[in-house]
Amino acid sequence: MRKIPFFFILISCFAISQNKQLLYGFSEIPQSLLLNPGGKVTNDWYFGIPLLSHIHVNGGTSGTTVYDLFANDGINFNTKLKNAVYSMKPSDFLTFNEQIEVFSGGFKIGNAFEKNQYVSFGLYQEMDVIAYFPKDYAILAYEGNQSNINRVFDAGDFKASAEVISVFHVGYNKKVNDDFTFGVRGKIYSSIMNISSTKNNGYFVTVNGTNNFYDHIFNLDLEVQTSGIASLTADNTDSKTVVKDLKKRLFLGGDLGLGFDIGFTYQLNKQWMVDGSLQDIGFISHSKDVENYSVKGNYVFEGVNPIFPESGAGQTAENYWNDIKDNFNDLFIADTTYNKYTTWRPIKLNASINYAFGEKRSKVCDCLFDKSGYQNAVGLQLFAINRPLQPQLALTAYYYRRLFKGLQAKATYTIDSYTFHNIGFGISANLGPINFYLMADNFLEYQNIYNAQSVSLQLGFNYIFTKHED
Repeated sequence: MRKIPFFFILISCFAISQNKQLLYGFSEIPQSLLLNPGGKVTNDWYFGIPLLSHIHVNGGTSGTTVYDLFANDGINFNTKLKNAVYSMKPSDFLTFNEQIEVFSGGFKIGNAFEKNQYVSFGLYQEMDVIAYFPKDYAILAYEGNQSNINRVFDAGDFKASAEVISVFHVGYNKKVNDDFTFGVRGKIYSSIMNISSTKNNGYFVTVNGTNNFYDHIFNLDLEVQTSGIASLTADNTDSKTVVKDLKKRLFLGGDLGLGFDIGFTYQLNKQWMVDGSLQDIGFISHSKDVENYSVKGNYVFEGVNPIFPESGAGQTAENYWNDIKDNFNDLFIADTTYNKYTTWRPIKLNASINYAFGEKRSKVCDCLFDKSGYQNAVGLQLFAINRPLQPQLALTAYYYRRLFKGLQAKATYTIDSYTFHNIGFGISANLGPINFYLMADNFLEYQNIYNAQSVSLQLGFNYIFTKHED
């Protein structure tokens, strides 16, 4: 048996992280408060251009790339496929994440003497997918079981989940004094659809049989939980009904959940600063349109007898394979249940230390040229996200520069699960009250995008009123 479903290979060739190291700490961009509700605020009020204020997608791979499989380099494709199957690990993963902000805004509040508090709010849509490479499944599909007698294959290698949600949020930020700022953001999650299969266990093994050549032994504990999908895929569902239902779920009409973010910024001294945040501490309770499928128990499959003859009357090849299919269908009966379940949000950690330098001074009087603060900053940022198998980590070194009033830039160098040489660059520009930002990751890989370990893009437009420089 020398064929493997391309799905298992392709899902290992594209992986996307939720790390936004370019946006984190970029206080001139209002959306940075989504990463740290306790970050610095540099505007009196703003509103995001609907559907354009924050668009984020990024991708990459923790294992084999598309180029590794399909490059025109004279190496036989079967050899590349074999190398991919055996080089990847069960911990290699696909993740996909995108965010589109539907609307957002924020404004300062306080007394007549000082407005040291800030309220922000908005609604965004998010898709998040993660699937680990099912290595034992891939080896079994590639080699078959005849050459693997008595080898135990791990059925728990298959772990995957996917969800589409909308998030309505309200944040509160307070500048306690010149040194300390904290913030919190409350969230209401609305699940548009969800698929979860992350707690699978069991094994499969082929042994020499007694009534036939081989006995195929299965010990399985497999389950797939779904919500919001059955009604959309029903035979009697039309496209208008689907669109109407999706719109309803987008605006808090789906399965609901609660969560919050917390964060802070602390100025150690005039030039050193630390900050940190925890995002998405929360859950979603799935009770609407739920369908769960499970296969649990011990099974023994002895094959089909007799083997079909080459000619003459008797069992044909079609009869033979139909018998196998019928036997498998009878053996593996999936139980369907409609019990509600709960999914926990993937908690994210951000933390950084920052050193600012380079004040503008007049050559005439050796005094400050303006009060915009330091023009440069360097620092280190740690990112972590909780995942079903193990946390994913990233460490970023960055350089920030105020090029001139209304234009800032940030460059990053990131080490993460995908690569040790991810270089990113982002800018934020103000044209009057209109703010525009554009950020991209992994520039070194753009010369051959198919061989990229990771790529990322963020952009947005905001209307910002009375922006103050620190």
